[in-house]
Amino acid sequence: MTRYISILRGINVGGKRRILMSDLKRLFEDFGFIDITTYIQSGNVIFDCNVKKDNIELANKIEQSIMDSYEFKVPVIVRTINEIEQIKLNNPFLKIDTKIERLHLTFLNEIPNSDKLEKIKSYDFTPDKFEIINKDIYIFCSGKYSDSKLTNKFFENKLKITATTRNWNTVNKLYEIATNQ
Repeated sequence: MTRYISILRGINVGGKRRILMSDLKRLFEDFGFIDITTYIQSGNVIFDCNVKKDNIELANKIEQSIMDSYEFKVPVIVRTINEIEQIKLNNPFLKIDTKIERLHLTFLNEIPNSDKLEKIKSYDFTPDKFEIINKDIYIFCSGKYSDSKLTNKFFENKLKITATTRNWNTVNKLYEIATNQ
């Protein structure tokens, strides 16, 4: 049995692309997933699968099902609970004295191309900072995330891959829920 967390981008924000969490849970049940829990209305789903599957394969399956059911595209990124644990351990900004509400994580659906990765490192948005480790971008914002230039759109445009961001409190809560079920 493998525990996964799926992170959906851009649902139930500003009245657009609405999906009720109860309907989303039912969609996951239809795949045969079990122990399904949703967290807040923005599309975080924790679930178990009897067979270990590739994260991208699972994400594509969920995306297609949402497209079939709702007729709009929702990018989905999937991580195992073990990957989330590593994400928590690897956050470079936890090593400095900072407020947790200043920390965010941008999930990428794959590891960036090395050329694009080198190029994006040249961008400096001080006092905001970012560090890319594998398929994750750790972000420190000096102010509000909504005021930062380190957005999903920025990373998607520069890296040419799908991204979605959660604040560090949400990352911690997803891990907590997933490990306490």
